Amino acid sequence: MRLEPRTFRPVHFLWEYADGVGTITLNRAEWKNPLTFDSYAELRDTFRALSYASQIKALVVTGAGGNFSSGGDVHEIIGPLTTRAVPDLLEFTRMTGDLVKAMRACPQPIVAAIDGICAGAGAIVAMAADLRIATPRARTAFLFTRVGLAGCDMGACAILPRLIGQGRASDLLFTGRFMDAHEGERWGFHNRLVDPEQLLESAGAIALQLARGPAFAHSMTKMQLNQEWNVSVETAIEMEAQAQAICMATNDFRRAFDAFAAKRTPEFEGN
Repeated sequence: MRLEPRTFRPVHFLWEYADGVGTITLNRAEWKNPLTFDSYAELRDTFRALSYASQIKALVVTGAGGNFSSGGDVHEIIGPLTTRAVPDLLEFTRMTGDLVKAMRACPQPIVAAIDGICAGAGAIVAMAADLRIATPRARTAFLFTRVGLAGCDMGACAILPRLIGQGRASDLLFTGRFMDAHEGERWGFHNRLVDPEQLLESAGAIALQLARGPAFAHSMTKMQLNQEWNVSVETAIEMEAQAQAICMATNDFRRAFDAFAAKRTPEFEGN
């Protein structure tokens, strides 16, 4: 099965596609782009479907109106959850975790473009991206303890320490405090900071650069980054040997060699 970019017609966020790059925009700006039961599920299903959308080579995830996302909607999610029994609650928490699994499993590199508030589940979505570009206005918080929940939500205790270190992750996950943009860059959560007017342009330029690269090799890199978390160095080296041998059998590898020999820029086609 192969999906075309034009077949993506989401209801709960905006979708754009151009030059191999798909852009997802969380679009409830008046409420700082909170997530709902339906938007969680639609995002999860979209990232799952991207495995079958070979024309889409890279992704940008952002928010409308000067904010990334304020997390789960207080009235549409948090309120109703207080009335549910444990089996229903577990169904919800597994569904939200499935969104992170889908983001990590989709083969395309994901660039999060972060401005303003990036909190709760919004911070998790940013965390689950492969790269994070932010503005100096970005403020990120894993708010779960501030509403009486554990900081271990949607993979935060597994992924965040790998991005910024165990001690720093503990600070954010225990306190629920906001991390400002400069702290986030210094700690390695943000890959770089750009002016607000340049945010989408900068994130789009990175995504376009990735889209013009070897898509199959990028997907292999992403897969290995995920899979090598819990294996020994010896196992990781063998996994990478096999992955690289597969990449060497691709036409893109041959194209790169031919381009190098001819002193021109390679044009990759993802096969």
